[in-house]
Amino acid sequence: MMTPSALPAGIVFAQPLTPVGGSLLLSFLVAGVPIAVALIMLGVLRRPAWQASLVGLVTGLLIAVGVWGMPAGLAFNAVGAGMALALVPVMWIVFNALLLYNVAVKSGRFEQFRQWMLDHLPDDRRLVLLVVAFSFGCLLEGIAGFGTPVAITSALLIGLGFPALEALTYTLIFNTAPVAFGALGVPITVLGAVTSMHPDTLGAMVGRQLPFFAFLLPFYVVGMYGGLKSIGKLWPALVVSGGSFALTQFATSNYISYQLTDVLASLVSLIVTVVFLKTWKPEPDPAFAVVRTQAAAKGTARVGYGGWMPWVVVSVIVIVWINLKVFAIGDTKVLWPGLNKAVFITLYQKPYVALWDFQPLGTGTAILLSAIIVAAWTRTGVGAFLGCVGRTWVQTRIAIATVMMIVGLAFLLNYSGMSYTLGMGVASTGALFPLVSAFLGWIAVFLSGSDTSGNALFGNLQVVAAHQLNLNPVLMAATNSSGGVMGKMISPQNIATGVSTTDLKGKEGVVFARTFWHSVLLTVLLGILVALQQHWLTWMIPALPGK
Repeated sequence: MMTPSALPAGIVFAQPLTPVGGSLLLSFLVAGVPIAVALIMLGVLRRPAWQASLVGLVTGLLIAVGVWGMPAGLAFNAVGAGMALALVPVMWIVFNALLLYNVAVKSGRFEQFRQWMLDHLPDDRRLVLLVVAFSFGCLLEGIAGFGTPVAITSALLIGLGFPALEALTYTLIFNTAPVAFGALGVPITVLGAVTSMHPDTLGAMVGRQLPFFAFLLPFYVVGMYGGLKSIGKLWPALVVSGGSFALTQFATSNYISYQLTDVLASLVSLIVTVVFLKTWKPEPDPAFAVVRTQAAAKGTARVGYGGWMPWVVVSVIVIVWINLKVFAIGDTKVLWPGLNKAVFITLYQKPYVALWDFQPLGTGTAILLSAIIVAAWTRTGVGAFLGCVGRTWVQTRIAIATVMMIVGLAFLLNYSGMSYTLGMGVASTGALFPLVSAFLGWIAVFLSGSDTSGNALFGNLQVVAAHQLNLNPVLMAATNSSGGVMGKMISPQNIATGVSTTDLKGKEGVVFARTFWHSVLLTVLLGILVALQQHWLTWMIPALPGK
């Protein structure tokens, strides 16, 4: 660690990389304590996400100040910067997406949407999972992300007769397929910025990893839900659903535009699967019949396509909003007072820039406009609309606090240097690095809840390690994003948002326990794929422009 007199001008704190006895191993173990505490609180003690996040944050503060030697004021300032990011843009997007959902419920359009599913899908909950949790959920991820697909699709599944815990579990696992290209490709754009690599190349590489998992997931989830016999009976639909998504994901990310990958892949999967299920009918199985409410059972009239209106409106507005760069109007780059360039990143030998990008007309505002348009279109009055706002606040207030604390912890780990110690520890695995590289992204997204933030955290570290170990930097950078995808299903942010529309508030630990080992298994499979691509399937790695 640099002595105070040797610090560059303006630097208050230089990050130590091995503060525990000068040992990387001991420092790595201590740096991992806040993460381990949060994991144990959620998965072992089954505590609510806000409690796990709070205890993890307090533990992180004690270690950052007491062991890493970070000034207390600077530590709290870093947490504050993280909480600001959690509020805007993250929870601003989540709040307005759930407001749109509540307007759809209030106006009756969500019930129409549910009834459309009952009318047009086979009477089989396993196939309902494919259409709702996979294809439709991926569409919402491509538009908004940040946990809102989990909240909305799980609410729809519950309305279609699924128990809340099952609905959340399967939605969280399916949500892994689109995350790296979510919110119109923002994670890939950020990864390109932090690694100084062309985002098109990185998007193409991710598009040569995740399609394997997109194809696998329908088989995996249906096998979990209905057993191996369900795979044997439903395999044509599973091939169509997963295959159409995977092929479109690959083609779009490699040959069209990584920004449109999720939207096109999910739309193709949704349309192709629904059309296929109109012509192919599985053998009826009463054990998986859709549970219908009394009102639905009595109703005989088939509803039209009006239930799709809220989701069509938000899709069109967000895509136009992004393409016309409306989000850039009023964009203000705020250099965080007291934190910007006050920390020296020892690993990279440069000051740590603390930048908060405030966009009053960001994606969250586009979704708010969509909610207002849907309310006006469906003649939902001002009073009813304000009632939806109030209901949304009640649903999200605990999730907002949880996300603020977990992102605050992520920022604390970044600015104290604990994250870089963790990264160095993983990078020291040498030849095994391709196998464990995915877990760097996994850890980052568990903490931040966002593949975008995970790429900002460890994306460049993957490249540094790749150069040190003579590995392909494009592959390792892309793996950070793909690995983060697998951590999304256990992130406290994602789970807290997901339970907001269910009766599982306060039971996030139960949901975490249901998804944890699936998350680990899929990350291990990704690590094996990365090792194969590094050593034997090198032809799958796209070259950087000019090389």
